[in-house]
Amino acid sequence: MTAHAKPIVLDFEDGIDRKTLQCLRDRFLKVNRQRWQRACSALTYRQKIVLELLPLVFHRNHPALPGYLDGNCPEGVNGYTPDAGVLDAARRYARSFHYRDKGSRKPDLDSLFLMGSPGTLGHSVTSDLDVWLCHREGLSTQGVQSLERKAEKLSEWAASLGVELHVFVFSAADWRAGRQKVALVGENCGSAQHFLLLDEFYRASIHLAGQCPLWWLIPAESERDYDRCRRQLVECRFIKADDYIDFGPVPGIPPQELPGAGLWQLYKGIDAPWKAILKLLLIECYATDQDRPLLSASFKQAVHRGEVCPDALDPYVLLYQRLEQWLLAGKAVDRLGLVRRSLYLKAGLPLTRAGMAGAPWRVDLLRCLVTTWGWTESDLALLDDRQRWRAEEVSALRRSVVAELTHSYRFLSAMARNQGALASISASDINVLGRKLYATFQRKAGKVELINPGLVASLAEENLSFHHQSEQGSSGEGWLLYRDLEDPSDAFWQAVIRRAGNLAELLVWCYCNGLLSRSTRLNVRAGQSAASVGELKEILDVLAGFLPQPMPAASRRALSRPVRPLRNLLLLNVAVDPQAHLTDRGLHKLSNRNDSLGFSGARDNLVLTIDQVTLNSWHEVSLQHYAAGDTLIQCLKNVLAQVAVNPEALPEIRVAASSRGHGQAIARRVNELFSDVLRQFFAGGSGPHPLRYIIEMDQRYFLLQFRGREPGFLALESRAALMNALSQPQDRFLPVVPDRYSLQDAPLLKVVCEASEAGNIQVFWQLQGGLGQLWVVDEFGSLWHRQMRVQQRRHLLSPLLRFLENVVERRQLRQADNLDPVAGIRCYEVVRRDGRWQAEARAEPGASPRISGLEVHAVGVQQGDSTLRFDLYCNDQEFTVQEYGDRLIPAVAHYIRSLRESREPYPVYLTDLHLPHDLDAHLYQRDIQTSQYLFYRGRLEDALNRHLA
Repeated sequence: MTAHAKPIVLDFEDGIDRKTLQCLRDRFLKVNRQRWQRACSALTYRQKIVLELLPLVFHRNHPALPGYLDGNCPEGVNGYTPDAGVLDAARRYARSFHYRDKGSRKPDLDSLFLMGSPGTLGHSVTSDLDVWLCHREGLSTQGVQSLERKAEKLSEWAASLGVELHVFVFSAADWRAGRQKVALVGENCGSAQHFLLLDEFYRASIHLAGQCPLWWLIPAESERDYDRCRRQLVECRFIKADDYIDFGPVPGIPPQELPGAGLWQLYKGIDAPWKAILKLLLIECYATDQDRPLLSASFKQAVHRGEVCPDALDPYVLLYQRLEQWLLAGKAVDRLGLVRRSLYLKAGLPLTRAGMAGAPWRVDLLRCLVTTWGWTESDLALLDDRQRWRAEEVSALRRSVVAELTHSYRFLSAMARNQGALASISASDINVLGRKLYATFQRKAGKVELINPGLVASLAEENLSFHHQSEQGSSGEGWLLYRDLEDPSDAFWQAVIRRAGNLAELLVWCYCNGLLSRSTRLNVRAGQSAASVGELKEILDVLAGFLPQPMPAASRRALSRPVRPLRNLLLLNVAVDPQAHLTDRGLHKLSNRNDSLGFSGARDNLVLTIDQVTLNSWHEVSLQHYAAGDTLIQCLKNVLAQVAVNPEALPEIRVAASSRGHGQAIARRVNELFSDVLRQFFAGGSGPHPLRYIIEMDQRYFLLQFRGREPGFLALESRAALMNALSQPQDRFLPVVPDRYSLQDAPLLKVVCEASEAGNIQVFWQLQGGLGQLWVVDEFGSLWHRQMRVQQRRHLLSPLLRFLENVVERRQLRQADNLDPVAGIRCYEVVRRDGRWQAEARAEPGASPRISGLEVHAVGVQQGDSTLRFDLYCNDQEFTVQEYGDRLIPAVAHYIRSLRESREPYPVYLTDLHLPHDLDAHLYQRDIQTSQYLFYRGRLEDALNRHLA
């Protein structure tokens, strides 16, 4: 490419003349006119209508023209006179429009410029139109606001034509002072990119109307002496000041601008990478190669030298040439290859296709470039056939893009950290952008990797086959994905698209990456599994309602906050028949138990596997597979842990199961369980609330509770193990909440749990057929149970109440200086009313008259080996461990027997018990829990009564 005009050299020291300056202005206008003609050749018809009318619309505030608000809106573009073509276009739009020159009225608007890619190699019909509208200095605030409202109305008008138009209103004086608001649209890019944006403006903008940039006339080598040159031109009257608009010089890019600008490009590049990669590398080039001039300076130098060829001055060509020089100097051949692919794909011109759309000049320019790169027809065909790319090809390109974007993020973050407070982007902005990058590209356990972040239009397949591993003669539960298998035997030689440990993982990956469409034919080779095409379609229907595609990007607000789950989908028993072992024997149901967690007489748990699909607030999709151990409880625990981080916003829970094998009933039961548990632990949008939740499943019990914000569970093999767990001491009141289907075989225990309350010692009793039962729920919710043969209520209750009264009385005396109330004793009888068991309050019967006059006290003694022993006192007789040792219990029993007139054996009860405060070897207990007193009382009474029998 050669120059087509003589060089123009301006020497501000030796003197300049008006004729030379006029020639230079005319040359820039010629370059501008060529770019405008190129822009028009690539614009759509409606885009042309908008841009043709735009200068006239601002020049004349006419009611018949689009964007009109009222008669007070500023108007008049300096030096603008609409030509016949523009006036014809206006009359076609509004027949009532007539143009009249308003004479010498001072114009309110200085200039109008078209920004961005129009007229360049990188333009596409989908590109939006960004326009700078520059008003005169000193325009009133009301006038500026009127222009901004008019700009908004014009954007709405353009949108009605299918054109995306943005008009930015400011003055050159505001720009020079750094008060401009240009380009701060959508997701705010943070601090101003003053010089970077001005660098792009000078080399890429198209002058539409009004004053021309004064910058054109200042030689690039005089950029640092810009103000002196400007004053010389104006004050010596080489130019008329009213003919030019002055945005100021671009002597260089301040380092503090680069991190903010780069991270903003990175933010946009995550979803649309090609243009962003070019700009990111330019920013890195500017930061690391400061000896070369800026692109705007290169553009101006070329025009001053006489270069007027539009191909040579194309902004994207200049950008590529600068990156090529820089990358070759650094021997970064791989990165240069990505730059070339990015430029080719940004241009959007498939050169191997006959009759393709696109302006001929763009096709010729791009073909010239790829020829210099040494690309072959096969290289071009590969990129041009991206619509036919499969997942494997897209994954390879994605790796290159991710590597480049990750490199840019680390480079820019390090630059921002080094600049500290001087950086033009805040630490919070860096964090948000890093989170977006992490959420889109970072690999982590269970996360569904998205392989097509805007790289190709579609990855949809016509035919997909899902093969269980056993089909290939392998053991295990893995699955393989194939395409276009005409015969299942072809799987032995055809390449596998993807492997996964389970079917749900493979399905979710295919769905999220767009391999599955409504027209995709599915085939399943189930092998040893129970999968079917019908089940796959059911799952895909559920996924379509749970994760609508395409998934929108996470908002800036969401990324500025910690990640939290938005919704969970639980897929139950995928490719599994939960009743296969019963079906084989023809035994579907052997009792009236229809709880899916304890089904039939065998109490089978019908939830064998769970695939938990989670969408979080950063719009990451993850999948966790539960197939071993207590799958349902493990899944429930993990969901509780998610919610505990942010209990104010409970995630939505959806449950789905194949219609096979009571699937709907199983899904309904699991949905009820999760809803009940979440409601109990996080009622009112707070929590986790202190409680213990009982789930009965598969002939076992599970006790769920939180330790701080960490959920955990105990698996208990029997009712006795459950009762032992419920009796354990607690740090605070923890009510016991049974699940709606648990304890169906222990209705009395369920009533006791549901009636428990904080702040008191509750005694529940039932006497029926000579069998008495006692339950004590103490002040912290620990539950003690006792069953005995007894005929009268007072024999059942009085010994216990007498003991509890002594415990409470001693506690009251010890805490006399404490204003907190001491727990009292309340009594309830468990009775059956209208077919339901319930607890009814009863007046405390009191401890008198006494069952026996015998007073039996015990005093705990910690010995040197941390073993707790007891000294016993029967009336006034003392029996100490020191004296009797291991024979203490037999000695006390012998003494009690000697006091009885009747030889008939009947039980003895402790009337009081003292425990040491260092009962726990690692903890000093100022207040010992009532359940602990009852535990040791029971042990001593059992030991004594065995020797009295």
